[in-house]
Amino acid sequence: MRCSIALALTLVLASSASAQITPRTQVIPEGQRASATLSPGIRYGDVIYASGQLGTSRDNPNATIQDETRRALESTKRVFEAAGTTMAQTIKCTVFLVNVADFRGMNEAYTEFFPDSPPARSTVVIAALVVPNAKVEIECMAAIPPK
Repeated sequence: MRCSIALALTLVLASSASAQITPRTQVIPEGQRASATLSPGIRYGDVIYASGQLGTSRDNPNATIQDETRRALESTKRVFEAAGTTMAQTIKCTVFLVNVADFRGMNEAYTEFFPDSPPARSTVVIAALVVPNAKVEIECMAAIPPK
């Protein structure tokens, strides 16, 4: 009898614990796609993690750093909206720049998306990005407000 009660209690606790596990959900906004190696975004609980977004464009291969920054953040915005949040809920961004001289121009465009109370941010200057001639890649995470 004791063994049955202990087993029943163990099963109830185990099912309760598994019910509390938050599923990891892939977020794919319209116009983007996942690949075998990356998702545009992953929602985990009340946070959306957007993959690094490049600002390059086939239509404008000679874009300025401002153009590329805006394009990268527009892509991030679409990921966030597909997850049910906005850029105003951004918690943290990491900016990867190929040229430190582009820092000022990147900041000019960046502040258009975060005019008040900007998120925490790291900016890192790197040797290159995975796409040749890309100037910037930006990854961000944001809170998803309760409905």
